[in-house]
Amino acid sequence: MFQGHFDLETATPVETAIPDLLFERGLYWASGRSGVVNLVAAHKWFNLAALKGRTDAISMRREVAEMMSDVEIATAQREARAWMTSH
Repeated sequence: MFQGHFDLETATPVETAIPDLLFERGLYWASGRSGVVNLVAAHKWFNLAALKGRTDAISMRREVAEMMSDVEIATAQREARAWMTSH
């Protein structure tokens, strides 16, 4: 059972947190923080962040797409659609 309190004055609304989290996932895969750069995953997460309202994700998605093949972009778009239908 949760024992504590929520500070509603400093809490981040879910509507704001979700696009930010999606954007951070894009940065994670684009930057290679995991030890591996995964452009398909980066494009997917930037695409989702853009769909949820993160306007800066659009330019990041475009930048990543410039380094990808058409097949990779299609794969990232399919994965983003699949994520949207499951969430």
